Amino acid sequence: MSDPTEEILYANALNQIRELGPARFGKLRAHFGSMKHAWQAPLYELLHSGLDARVAETVVSRRKEISPEEEFTRLAQHGVEVILPSSSDYPALLHQINNAPALLYLRGNRAALNIDPSIAVVGTRKVSPYGKQAATRISSELAQAGVCVVSGLATGVDGIAHESVVSVRGTTIAVLGSGIDEGTIYPSLHRVLATRIIEGGGALISELPLFTPPLKMHFPFRNRIIAGMTQAAVIVEADERSGSLITALAALDYNREVFAVPGSIFSATSLGPNRLLMEGARPALSAKQILEDLGLQNLRAEQKAEAILPETHLEEKLLPLLSTEPVHINALIATTGLPPGDVASTLTMMELKGKVRNLGAMQYVRAR
Repeated sequence: MSDPTEEILYANALNQIRELGPARFGKLRAHFGSMKHAWQAPLYELLHSGLDARVAETVVSRRKEISPEEEFTRLAQHGVEVILPSSSDYPALLHQINNAPALLYLRGNRAALNIDPSIAVVGTRKVSPYGKQAATRISSELAQAGVCVVSGLATGVDGIAHESVVSVRGTTIAVLGSGIDEGTIYPSLHRVLATRIIEGGGALISELPLFTPPLKMHFPFRNRIIAGMTQAAVIVEADERSGSLITALAALDYNREVFAVPGSIFSATSLGPNRLLMEGARPALSAKQILEDLGLQNLRAEQKAEAILPETHLEEKLLPLLSTEPVHINALIATTGLPPGDVASTLTMMELKGKVRNLGAMQYVRAR
């Protein structure tokens, strides 16, 4: 049996060669039995493994430029672990797909990779107030029920999903289309969120080596991991060209359930979910309904939200006017007759206390 550390050393080194994807890694594993033997193999053996001449010659050439030991040291310097398919920590559901990652880089909690159940919540970067509210509610309630929420750390729905889970102390995994070292995390504005995900018991993962930039071509491949490692995918909002629809199609291909949040027929970001519903996706109306449809209604009793109580006379006037339906700040000012500055400052304080949520465009709802 191969030494696990040695396997990681050489698997990581081979993964620096971008021409080697999951299928070619599979050929090397099947032929050589270990990554060390694959790394040391002469050209003719690489050809016998099933690699075509161009790729085999590239491997031989690139090996001269790569130090397995130096690459391994870089992993340790950045707090990154490597999870191989042979590891018990490798996501079990990924073994069921035909193009599973040859390895995963991880920062955070290894155990999070196999939390059962896990559900993807994804959607557009250009999220509407309605989409923000739906992503927040569904993600936080899934997390409170014990679900690991998986998404892609992108702006919009993905970031909202992660943030919502972290805010209720749930577990979430971010699958990146770049390296997971701190300086490469994309988008950069979510680097603080990435740290909070890790500190909250979640994880960042990617199949891409350290320092790999977030190239456009990486994201469709990233989306297959999100779909493959989860039992179901929830599409919140997506226009007709959104990458989250790739996640939905991959989920269907992997025989996973697909849920879609119904939206307005006049909203461009609801075109994707509405089309999925027409094609047979299940409607995502609440976390409770999603769990029931998956046969997980007995997973864990949903935590009852603590009552939101006013602490000041200004909160006493504003809280009764807020519900799950968005209310514009101008409507609150007009209804209460309070000075605009008092309303704005009170809403800000209540948001910091977790009592209300700002959906953007000065639209507010109760937090729970």
